Amino acid sequence: MNRFFQRTVGLAVIVLVLAAAGLLWWGIAVTDPPALWHPVRVTLAGAWQVMYSAELPHVGVLAAAVGIALLMVALVVVSERVVAARYRRAGAEVTNLPLAPRAVMTRTRGEFAGDVTVTVLIPAHNEEQSLPHTLTSLQQQARPPQRVIVVADNCTDGTVAVARAHGAEVFETVGNVHKKGGALNQALANLLPELGDNDTVMVMDADSQIGGDFLAEAARRFTDDRALMAVGGLFEGEEGHGLLGQFQRNEYTRYQREIRRRDGRVFVLTGTASVFRSAALRAVAEARGDQIPGIRGEVYDTLALTEDNELTIAIKSLGGLTTSPTPCSVVTELMPTWRMLWAQRLRWQRGALENLGAYGVTPQTLRYWGQQIGIGYGVLALFAYFALLALMLLAMDTWVWFPFWLGIGALFAVERVVTAWRGGWRARLVAALVFPELVYDCFLNLAFLKGVFEIAFGRRATWKHVDHSKAEVRS
Repeated sequence: MNRFFQRTVGLAVIVLVLAAAGLLWWGIAVTDPPALWHPVRVTLAGAWQVMYSAELPHVGVLAAAVGIALLMVALVVVSERVVAARYRRAGAEVTNLPLAPRAVMTRTRGEFAGDVTVTVLIPAHNEEQSLPHTLTSLQQQARPPQRVIVVADNCTDGTVAVARAHGAEVFETVGNVHKKGGALNQALANLLPELGDNDTVMVMDADSQIGGDFLAEAARRFTDDRALMAVGGLFEGEEGHGLLGQFQRNEYTRYQREIRRRDGRVFVLTGTASVFRSAALRAVAEARGDQIPGIRGEVYDTLALTEDNELTIAIKSLGGLTTSPTPCSVVTELMPTWRMLWAQRLRWQRGALENLGAYGVTPQTLRYWGQQIGIGYGVLALFAYFALLALMLLAMDTWVWFPFWLGIGALFAVERVVTAWRGGWRARLVAALVFPELVYDCFLNLAFLKGVFEIAFGRRATWKHVDHSKAEVRS
């Protein structure tokens, strides 16, 4: 079954989105045809004449649209809570999953595995410019890590010297051709056999800085709940990069808000900075090639374009619990150009779809399937909105205002401002303008479409590395 989805995941998303759009179109078509509307002409201030139409859309169509939206939200929320509750409280029928809370609690009952420790792995390929900032943020932690290991992967610059100058250990890969995942697999193969169940491993990008309480909060969470398998970071964008940077910061601010509202129930354990219980990483390595995709003995699936997304699904598929609490903040790099942003988002999209193809439809992946279908439907709706707006402008010789849709637009603008509020006055200003962010959304939607069609028609994906030696250095 999984091999079938690997070949057809893109087509499946396309078909499901078109089917949903067709269902809505059918619902509109079977309603009574709208009567010809007659705009009202009014004069403002005795000089400015405007036309408006106060007619509302068909009530049945509005009710159906709202009902379907609420139903989809309810299905996602209920399914997530049911899956989480099942693994938290279920009996023998799911204890074959090695990371299911019931199995973990039974296996570790009455045993003390020692205090929680943190070993940080920083995969680095030519990161001498950004690495000092990352290492400094670790030294300034309220609860410093026990070890910091820079995994130097095929470096040709001063990364190794910089790491040692800042007091970090260095692990240099040998013959690695599998990028970040391959480098981490080599380091973890040496590290994991030395660690107990209460020893944790943080995987952190070499271009990121974590908040001062990150490790203290993660250690507290692991100490309080021995069934917890991973603590992810809530990332925010670095400063700079003009309007494009602000678009990305607004996007990340909204993601943070959503995870806070979900009480830390995270979609993806970000590769920017996440902490894993060593037992979880060992269980993933042992399950590869059997319960989950990959090569037995390797923590990271080196065939995955987005290793953080794949590892999240792997841990959840084995029954593991994850969270991303608010104190675990991390500042990550932003893409400074539209070309680099395009490459990043295309890789994310292709990776997400390929991971779904590898895992198929399971209780753990239903939420991700729903996310992809929802994004696809949103893409279709946004482009349809712009197409209809252009068609109306071309077909009419005068502008007509529609109070109902103006009200909807005002609510949308308020939502954009409220959800970006924590980002500061620049974030609020950009959000209030609405249309600049719609253009940004269209750009991201095009990357989504390209990713879907590439995987649907068998186009090969590539992995791109950002060269930080040429990027702007943060002060």
